[in-house]
Amino acid sequence: MAAVRLDKVRKVYPNGHVALEEASFEIADGELLVLVGPSGCGKTTLLRMIAGLESITGGTMRIGDRVVNDVAPKDRDIAMVFQNYALYPHMTVRENLGFGLRLRGVAREEIDRRVAVASDMLGLNERLEHRPAALSGGQRQRVALGRALVRDPAVFLLDEPLSNLDAKLRLSTRVEIARIHRRLGATMVYVTHDQIEAMTLGQRIVVLNGGVVQQLDTPMNLYNRPANLFVAGFLGSPAMNLFQGTLRRADGLQLETRNGTIALGTQAHALETWLDKAVIVGVRPEDLLTVADHTGVEERLRAHVEVVEPVGNEVFLNMRHGDAELVARVPPHSAIQPGTDVALGFQAERLHFFDPETTLRIAA
Repeated sequence: MAAVRLDKVRKVYPNGHVALEEASFEIADGELLVLVGPSGCGKTTLLRMIAGLESITGGTMRIGDRVVNDVAPKDRDIAMVFQNYALYPHMTVRENLGFGLRLRGVAREEIDRRVAVASDMLGLNERLEHRPAALSGGQRQRVALGRALVRDPAVFLLDEPLSNLDAKLRLSTRVEIARIHRRLGATMVYVTHDQIEAMTLGQRIVVLNGGVVQQLDTPMNLYNRPANLFVAGFLGSPAMNLFQGTLRRADGLQLETRNGTIALGTQAHALETWLDKAVIVGVRPEDLLTVADHTGVEERLRAHVEVVEPVGNEVFLNMRHGDAELVARVPPHSAIQPGTDVALGFQAERLHFFDPETTLRIAA
């Protein structure tokens, strides 16, 4: 295995489109790092640059101690798993797993050994003589994973490998990938637009938008301390609730909005420099608490419940506070009904503050 280091790596296409601004970070040896962001953010471009399938406009990329800017894909010691499986339809599972090794002139005995290890790890032993047409989508994706595993590369690259699977298979295959990573201790770079995949799989996550790295951190640090409004809104489902207004001091800090004044219940001294200035205050749906369902919670605002979404283990309340749309995550036993008004509160330490001009997080 090997570390991957990016130093001011940049990608600009001939038409002038900047697909990736200067990206500088390191993927540690044995780390599973996830690249996440909306469509067109540059995550797949970056993965393809690591693979050598896209040229690098500027900066330096290293795999291990070797600069690979001009190294051909076949010489980078990487293995890639694609979204569309890319299996050979006329070959059996066994032949698909071993084909890449055969092209590299690996001895037959060694191919058989590696195929046996991979098929056992992925539960494919009973499917080795089947062709891809006889396999389910999940089995085909496991074959694609196995084909990468037998290579024993320095770096595994996975480009949205679960996108074609249904919800149940996505979950089971996601767990399988996490198990494989723990077992192998392999360096993996995983691309997805799905924040759940990113949060559950990544030891660290790179959030991209518009070709710019927005933040790189552990999943829970990203969730609990987003660096800017984009990260705050992108990670988390439902998305963070946002209130825009002017920060005032009157028996504690208050946010003066066009829908009324909200007592924030915090005395944070770090916010003193923001008094009488515009700020954006964010609160996660699970931190927007209904007074009826949580004892000891002080009412901060009222909202009108428009839609109630029960999903089994929890309920989402879709509400309106003036012209602002809010979502709260409440317990499944909540008796709150659509068409009613509810009192809402929050814990002051769970609030997030942002500068509306720069969109950056305000330390509080």
